[in-house]
Amino acid sequence: MMSLVWGSSSPTPPPPEAAVSTMAKKCGGSRGLLSSSKGVVSNSSGAVASSTTGFPSFLPKEVEKIKDPYARTLAQRMERLPVQIGSSESFIMSSCVKPQKQSEINPVVLLHCFDSSCLEWRCAYPLLEEAGLEAWAVDVLGWGFSDLERRPPCSAASKRHHLYQFWKSYIRRPMILVGPSLGASVAIDFAVHYPVAVEKLVLINASVYAEGTGDLAKLPKFLAYAGVSLLKSIPLRLYANLLAFNGISLSTTFDWTNVGRLHCLLPWWKDATVSFMSSGGYNVISQIKQVKQKALVICSEQDHIISYKQILRLRCELPYAIMRLIPDSGHLPHVENPSPVAKLIAGFARNDHC
Repeated sequence: MMSLVWGSSSPTPPPPEAAVSTMAKKCGGSRGLLSSSKGVVSNSSGAVASSTTGFPSFLPKEVEKIKDPYARTLAQRMERLPVQIGSSESFIMSSCVKPQKQSEINPVVLLHCFDSSCLEWRCAYPLLEEAGLEAWAVDVLGWGFSDLERRPPCSAASKRHHLYQFWKSYIRRPMILVGPSLGASVAIDFAVHYPVAVEKLVLINASVYAEGTGDLAKLPKFLAYAGVSLLKSIPLRLYANLLAFNGISLSTTFDWTNVGRLHCLLPWWKDATVSFMSSGGYNVISQIKQVKQKALVICSEQDHIISYKQILRLRCELPYAIMRLIPDSGHLPHVENPSPVAKLIAGFARNDHC
């Protein structure tokens, strides 16, 4: 099943201490998470953060209703960078969170799940920064908060090309590419096509054995749009959260649902999603054994979406892979139990024994 789950503190009154404490326990500790939330944010798109909310102006206004302090902190740090995708005049203002400093270790680049955004890394991102890593959280083309007013194609090939152009423009060093769920397919596809850009892979509860979008690619347009409209509905997203997480409170479920569907409120989301679905999606089964990079395969013991058998198969088919388990976590451990995930990523990036 496809994972549907997925904003910096503002100058308005911050969340009560009890709310922060509750989130901190769920997100693995609050040290340093709210320290970068003050001040006005500007970005390369010319979108300056609202003086009253602190959020970038390109985010839907519904971001102000989100209670999760970690999501608010990361949302306030988001910006858009120009990425050339065609002719010299063809750019996409692409959403991401940039590292605050460079590291001697190659950068860690964080992708996200199907139909998600970089806000998915709200709990683990600050832990990676505290570990001294140079971390980028990047929105995959067609999802997240990039400006897609021109409606570019959002096929797997288009997503791959966009990520390469982003890497070529801003990162420029071999990266540790991290992909959770369907993001693992994005990562494998990219690593096979652009091996010079990828030093290592980290694959979290990887969804890599689906043969694309299957018969959904053949749906008439009106049915495709009807199905996509259902995809952003609150009941479906709530159900996805219940599947993805290993026992969170009802209030947290509702709040994380609002985080996860925030990008769906952008005007081009529906067109971009239909474009991806109609293109056939990702089918990387034949590419897995072509991966030349070292890989860390992370598996949650309580994942109810991707089976342990599939993760074990992936570990066996990847030529150079190690596998580690995260206890007491569902499908998205980087949200639900980020401390061990960040520790594993940091150790793998530094060549420590995981």
